[in-house]
Amino acid sequence: MTTTIPSAASVFAKLLRADLTTLWRNRRASLLVVLVPTVILISWKGLVPRFGGPFVLSNCVTVGLTAIGLMGYSNTLARDRDKGIFQRLRVAPAPKWTIMTSRLTVQLLMILITTAVLFIVGYKFDGITLTPMGYIGGLLISIVCGAVYLSLGQVIVGLVKNVETVNVVTRLVYFIFIMVGMFGELGMLGDQMKSAVHWSPYGTVKHIVSAAVDPATWNKDSTMALLVTLGYTLVFTTLGVKWFRWNTR
Repeated sequence: MTTTIPSAASVFAKLLRADLTTLWRNRRASLLVVLVPTVILISWKGLVPRFGGPFVLSNCVTVGLTAIGLMGYSNTLARDRDKGIFQRLRVAPAPKWTIMTSRLTVQLLMILITTAVLFIVGYKFDGITLTPMGYIGGLLISIVCGAVYLSLGQVIVGLVKNVETVNVVTRLVYFIFIMVGMFGELGMLGDQMKSAVHWSPYGTVKHIVSAAVDPATWNKDSTMALLVTLGYTLVFTTLGVKWFRWNTR
């Protein structure tokens, strides 16, 4: 009797189907991830005439990307590792890359959904209108920028083994990023903090998204912000892969 080893593509398809099913079953948690930046976008309607639609929209997209990477992806990884799911998958005839790629694909789908929802809400409730290239550019750049927070979430899970501690750490980092990022970007924390926030992951992502949804404003600073963002992603990805453990032992 011969044993047929499934192809990597077949394994990836099955893992992706399972991860999508899990996402649907946990749709309430996913809804909360989308709800937070949506509420902020609606409440910031009064800032649109003062700062412009791209500024308000880019901040809210950045909040959504941060929530997906830190609150969604990292907590899911930590929970599944704690349950021994990764350990069981490792002994199955499945390449390691298919396990993580499947999960990242689901998160990228969440990024696209969240960004699209914010575009629709921004148009319907805040009157923010973009050009076709602005919508396309915003969706594409959200994937690039979302990779920063997915890789940062990978780092946190690599450093912290306990699932409850991961939950606390991600919430703390999320709070710091959002609060310091928003108020620092508006100059409420001083000029030095404003400059630091500008080149932080929050600031560079916000800058790129803002320029992407309004392509006419893309300049050298936007290109530099993109390069810095890619640098953050490379560093976080390298550390996240290096430190990640498939079990809690």
